[in-house]
Amino acid sequence: MNQDNLLPDYIFESSWEVCNKVGGIYTVLSTRAKTLQDAHPDHIIFIGPDFWQGKENPLFVEDRSLWNSWRIQAAQEALSVRIGRWQIPGRPIVILVDFQPFFAHKNDIYGTLWTDYQVDSLHAYGDYDEASMFSYAAGRVVESFYQFFLDESKRVIYQAHEWMTGLGALYLRTHVPAIATIFTTHATTIGRSIAGNGKPLYDYLFAYNGNQMAEELNVQSKHSIERQSAHYVDCFTTVSDVTARECLELLDKQPDLVLPNGFEMDFVPKGVTFVNRRRKARQRILDVANALMGTSLDDHTLIISTSGRYEWKNKGIDVYLEALNRTLHDERLQRPVLALVEVPAWQSGPRKDLQGKLEQVALAPLAGGEGKALPDPFITHGLYEPGSDMVTQTLHRFGITNHDSSRVKIMFVPCYLDGADGIFNMPYYDLLLGLDMTVYPSYYEPWGYTPLESVAFKVPCVTTTLAGFGLWANEVTGDSRKAADGRVGKGVPCHLDTDGVEVIQRSDYNFDEVADRIRDEIIGFAALPKKDVDVARKAAAKLAEKAQWKYFITYYYKAYQIALARAAERMEANQ
Repeated sequence: MNQDNLLPDYIFESSWEVCNKVGGIYTVLSTRAKTLQDAHPDHIIFIGPDFWQGKENPLFVEDRSLWNSWRIQAAQEALSVRIGRWQIPGRPIVILVDFQPFFAHKNDIYGTLWTDYQVDSLHAYGDYDEASMFSYAAGRVVESFYQFFLDESKRVIYQAHEWMTGLGALYLRTHVPAIATIFTTHATTIGRSIAGNGKPLYDYLFAYNGNQMAEELNVQSKHSIERQSAHYVDCFTTVSDVTARECLELLDKQPDLVLPNGFEMDFVPKGVTFVNRRRKARQRILDVANALMGTSLDDHTLIISTSGRYEWKNKGIDVYLEALNRTLHDERLQRPVLALVEVPAWQSGPRKDLQGKLEQVALAPLAGGEGKALPDPFITHGLYEPGSDMVTQTLHRFGITNHDSSRVKIMFVPCYLDGADGIFNMPYYDLLLGLDMTVYPSYYEPWGYTPLESVAFKVPCVTTTLAGFGLWANEVTGDSRKAADGRVGKGVPCHLDTDGVEVIQRSDYNFDEVADRIRDEIIGFAALPKKDVDVARKAAAKLAEKAQWKYFITYYYKAYQIALARAAERMEANQ
């Protein structure tokens, strides 16, 4: 069968993060939606969990005129759904499903799953049950929709993201075999667990047995649904060559295709709007820092940041803080640095004392950072258990005081930047505009949206060879930064203006080398003249343009073709 002629009539995508902003997969889906919606208007349908019954979800607007007759039929099949629009570019159709009723049938569902696909749910705990019931409900929703509206003359794709939705893909393979299934793992359960537990992942990857490690790390059930989904769907995909190697070694399955994650440049403001919003963001960051620390930082300050999930080693938070500590004590640094750590923690809300000082600043801007520093002048929100917080304890261990005379000051922002955090009250992307440089020194990063978002917003960044984005950047640029000497300021080379991104070699055992490289990039970038900084910012934006979805969407169509061809072959073989 000629795969090149196969195009889907309907595409269903299921994810825990549909209309539920909790991680990187949300960015994958929400930035790609418009590209697919433009090509397949209202035939790209997202399915997510309905957490918002009885209260407003700012990301979802229900439209009861959509498929009302099917909704009635679905209710008769014990499926409680809400249909509407995701409030993102393209405004695609979304079906939110209430999965709670299926908990009563959990044991029967798991029993069938074992009989049909040998998925081990016996060791399930925590979020496994919740995710599995949603996944089952999503599969049932697609089955009902298909039987009501469609038939085998239509080419239908069901793409399931991460282990949380694998059960639904397997359910459809059994009950609606005409639907072509794709399973995408964004990070293997075992790989993330090995790395997160301090075990060396990369040098010993060939020696790890996935099933054995799942038992040792107590993630048997998550690993089992992930592994069996990878083996039984029509097309198995992942997001980078880094993770593809993991899949082969830990899931015993080579992915059929790598689907790199793109970005939609519509999210980035342009022209005067960009300049004004950048100025506003910088001022807000400096106002908060000055109110917190009692300092008088001005626009000459180099503002840098790291962000993402609070994964101490995997996201490289540990080496970032170590690099900042080394920068603080390096005499070559001649410019003040304000370093942000933007990772959501178990926070108790905005600091009342900081809010009070910020209100004073709003009334008398010239007073700015005058006055004494607040207690713990490095954190913007309260923590429920500061004594067990890694960032807080590390800053104490380093003796970080954020005194006015310190050339490097560190500010921990332990909250989701959703525009209503009580301190910044600006969304993450708006604050990103105000940065000069970002650092994402990941140890475990299947793709890496944060560095891609950074360069898209013209903020040069440092990342590593253990991030999928870092490998992609090296491939696209021909690794030109390693062949270049870089600009030299105050005797310190800086490579960021070569391509707007510096990809540092990282392995299981070179922590100190990585910390030194980050320190040197910060010091070198701080010394660059404005014209070279402008070159770096333009290079960053140019690199990001090559990662737009209009280029990367071709990989998805290849996956659709593979899945549709295999589904057709299965159907023919069973006739």
